[in-house]
Amino acid sequence: MTEEYWRWREYNWKAPDIEWREADIISGGVDVGSVSSQAVIMTDGQLFAYSSMRTGSDSPDSARKAMGWALEETGLTLEDIQYVVGTGYGRVNVPFSNRAITEIACHARGANYIYGPTVRTVLDMGGQDCKAIHCDERGKVTAFLMNDKCAAGTGRGMEVFADLLAVPIEEIGERSLDVDEEPPPVSSTCVVFAKSEATALLREGWPKNKVLAAYCSAMAHRVVTLLERIGVEEYFAITGGISKNIGVVKRLEDELGVKSLATDYDPQIAGAIGAALFAEALVKKQRSKGG
Repeated sequence: MTEEYWRWREYNWKAPDIEWREADIISGGVDVGSVSSQAVIMTDGQLFAYSSMRTGSDSPDSARKAMGWALEETGLTLEDIQYVVGTGYGRVNVPFSNRAITEIACHARGANYIYGPTVRTVLDMGGQDCKAIHCDERGKVTAFLMNDKCAAGTGRGMEVFADLLAVPIEEIGERSLDVDEEPPPVSSTCVVFAKSEATALLREGWPKNKVLAAYCSAMAHRVVTLLERIGVEEYFAITGGISKNIGVVKRLEDELGVKSLATDYDPQIAGAIGAALFAEALVKKQRSKGG
């Protein structure tokens, strides 16, 4: 069997000490991205359970599977969740959601929860695009810019490189930093041409780590260009799958001259957390109108 170097780890989690039966509001958020899908369940605004898995060819099915895995072994059923918000690339295809909200709004709200109310600039590095977002102390979007022209600065591009170089995707960041000196970045912004360029460098005798360094450097530079257009306000945080790639993050921080905030939460679930928080707010809104 051929090894799938692009395949990253899928996982689920639940809070060991939260009793959901005591909760007043149980809300859900599902972020169906182009590469990965996350489902989050919150009880009274606290993170209770979540899952992160690969998005398949069918968005509604991916949403169902992600939520099913988040619910696993919690004792909860989908019917126990009072309100669900869908977000992400496939947000209109979440069959059990009560509403769809854009990933821009959800990532800002989720970053505010994960990193705290001081966050003003959020960089969401996702599967098929990058978004630079400004938000206020409540996690409300005040401005944003998006780069979705090509996969080279995204998770999908990283998967292509993992397979090309036969390096497990979760090792790319560390290995890209294991170089004696930083090589010039690959010049191509298109993943197809970047792949050809990398192949040529390998033929020239470049070691894999050096090629990875050149690619991570190019990726970081493209994102910096996006951030410079909107301006980086303190404090700065990164969400999305690429936030776990230290090779891109470190080069990004070095080029910006700004350190990104750290968190104990998984930054990849920020969009789904934001969606679940919007869902909780919408339950409260319904109640206030009703009573």
